[in-house]
Amino acid sequence: MPRGDKSKYTDKQERKAEHIAEGYEKRGVPEKEAERRAWATVNKDDGGGKKPGGSGRGVHTGHPAAHKGGEKGGEASASRSAAERSASAKKAAATRKRNAEQHTGG
Repeated sequence: MPRGDKSKYTDKQERKAEHIAEGYEKRGVPEKEAERRAWATVNKDDGGGKKPGGSGRGVHTGHPAAHKGGEKGGEASASRSAAERSASAKKAAATRKRNAEQHTGG
């Protein structure tokens, strides 16, 4: 099987790669590079082609590439009261001010 042959990938894997590539292209990545990254992501997720003879068949992967960072962003902050957030912000501002004074020799 020549390098780059996609015959061992399932229809779902191909759709997945297409969707990922579209996302990259939307963000300004050149088409060829977007496609390369998309297939790398599918391979990371699924361990290769899933059809018979493809290396990844039948093994659950846990979808590492789909574990989006930042999904829980802001959850901790949102569950605190306004007073707690305000106190935190004041403390942070004071720390930044103190650090700035130290670094400017003041």
